[in-house]
Amino acid sequence: GGRNLMTYHPMGGACSADWFHNDAWLDFNMFQSGHSRANEHNHNKTLAVRMKTPTKPVLDGEPRYEDHPIDWKPENGWFDDWDVRQAAYWSMLCGAAGHTYGNHNIWQMWQPGRGPISSARTPWKTAVGHPGSQQMGHMRRLFESLDWQSLEPYQAILKNDGGNGAGHIRAALSTHAGFALVYTPMGKTIELELGDWTGMNIQASWFNPRNGRKTEIGPFKIDNLHTFQPPSNGRGNDWLLILQRQEG
Repeated sequence: GGRNLMTYHPMGGACSADWFHNDAWLDFNMFQSGHSRANEHNHNKTLAVRMKTPTKPVLDGEPRYEDHPIDWKPENGWFDDWDVRQAAYWSMLCGAAGHTYGNHNIWQMWQPGRGPISSARTPWKTAVGHPGSQQMGHMRRLFESLDWQSLEPYQAILKNDGGNGAGHIRAALSTHAGFALVYTPMGKTIELELGDWTGMNIQASWFNPRNGRKTEIGPFKIDNLHTFQPPSNGRGNDWLLILQRQEG
């Protein structure tokens, strides 16, 4: 038979690379950005682990779960589908090999009449239909329609990355396939300095991570500095800009 891939699922804030990166049995790294705070910048861990040698794939194996109390305390509020998408796109545009979705009600199979292992509020059979689970499917189908494995994190094309808070913008570029993805979690204006693409024709589209719909807004002839205004903004209004270089 074949050989199964192996990794290690660590505690919150840790990564398999902390102990086992050089071990031959570890095929890919997994880290847990966890549930302790909103807007946890999991992309920093993705970037750091991806740069280790020998090179091994990495993914966030336990990011903020949908309908999970922030820092395990309901009085802090609950993570929703926007939190789920933010973590997913941040990590994927930093070179992650994949991503994990979780729902706080489902892992403990909670339903009324059954005491929760941890604070739960939605019957698990209802939680199966929560929007975040469907939206991970939108992300997967989008990435599988692209040569996504050729993407490299590329913040250099951003004139402004939106700061270090909830609205932090991430960009990735495939020189090989001639396309770029830019994710703006809060619908902030995207200002690009495209350098080598100046003067080229670009097909631009907005991808809506909430419903999986793509809307073409191009083509454009790119200036060195080009600004894109998302269709909406604010919390819950995240957008992915897709730029495809046109030949000829």
